[in-house]
Amino acid sequence: MLDLNYVRENLEVVRAALEKRRMSAAALDDFVRADEDRRRVIAESDRLNAERNSASREIGALMKEGKREEADARRKAVGHLKDQIAELDRRRDTAEARMRELLSTLPNIPHASVPAGTDESANVEIRRWGAKPEFDFEPRDHVDLGVALGILDLERATKIAGARFAILNGAGARLERALINFMLELHTREHGYRETLPPFIVNRDSLFGTGQLPKFEQDLFKLEDERGFYLVPTAEVPVTNYYREEILDASRLPIKWVAYTPCFRSEAGSYGKDTRGVIRQHQFEKVELVKYSLPESSYDELESLTRDAEKVLQLLGIHYRVVTLSTGDLGFSNAKTYDIEVWLPSQNAFREISSCSNYEAFQARRANIRFRRGGGGKPEFVHTLNGSGLAVGRTWIAVLENFQQADGSINVPEVLRPYMNGIAKINRA
Repeated sequence: MLDLNYVRENLEVVRAALEKRRMSAAALDDFVRADEDRRRVIAESDRLNAERNSASREIGALMKEGKREEADARRKAVGHLKDQIAELDRRRDTAEARMRELLSTLPNIPHASVPAGTDESANVEIRRWGAKPEFDFEPRDHVDLGVALGILDLERATKIAGARFAILNGAGARLERALINFMLELHTREHGYRETLPPFIVNRDSLFGTGQLPKFEQDLFKLEDERGFYLVPTAEVPVTNYYREEILDASRLPIKWVAYTPCFRSEAGSYGKDTRGVIRQHQFEKVELVKYSLPESSYDELESLTRDAEKVLQLLGIHYRVVTLSTGDLGFSNAKTYDIEVWLPSQNAFREISSCSNYEAFQARRANIRFRRGGGGKPEFVHTLNGSGLAVGRTWIAVLENFQQADGSINVPEVLRPYMNGIAKINRA
């Protein structure tokens, strides 16, 4: 959430940011009107309170002089002020509530380094790693490979749950588990993250804190429970909210967490996109990196977080690129985002496998996560960051497609073999 005073004092900056994001300024206009209403009722309330206080002094003086009848008459004359002031206070509270509601719908301000653009076509590539694999045969996609190997079953998953679900069997399931363990070991042992295993169900306050609610409720799976529970769309939600309503000591920052969770998304509005295979599922798995940072170092932390996620693909030996998202492709809560895109031979294209983002104080303000510097200074909001390290299902796809052989088998990347009980090749079971 943006700071109320910042929005009030920088209306044109916020308006320009909304324009860059291709978003309507209607909520900002409503905010301005609510703020004007608030200012008017406060001014009127102050005037009436001053009148009431002056009358009270007059009444007190009349009572001291023994002029009880005059005092009673004066008291009766100003008696209506109490009700008027109460009504004005109610209108002030209503205006302030409306302003907070509108603030919750305004997106973050893009960082100055974010390229301007209307959509993903304006994203800017900043680097590539590795080389495309070369095949002396026509490479197949992960669905044909997985089904032929007996490690992917989409038909029975549809029977059991519905469209956009998958079942992994045998070496396919083991490969998924190997990727999870490999990523967790890498980030904890080499990159200094502390592992956590959070709940896979969260409440409304947690989803508000990270920005999914109220604007993106249609993307979530809500449980039919009077307590208002939701399935996690990503580990970002429970892990970022770990310190909600807390004040941290500045000396502890940065704090670095890594978490594995299944993720659940309705994929509202994406029907017709990526319907083949396991690229876009209602249920998938991720290893997520989350950081809490000092404001002055959060962009250095973004760079290191992105490098940590890239390291997974480097060790696997898979070609990828990193792009900076434009203002038109930037997420609601994000100030800046790097997408890591992995090469998929079947599509002859790069596909997103991780988004690494700095939210600055946007999420921390919503979740009230603060820190205090040494010397007992005033609490400040932390900066929060997160990124997939990586999306496990899409990494599974990338392994199958990039390491496929002419006979349909899959060479297992060497770094995964210790997690695969030494299996070097996936063949038909």
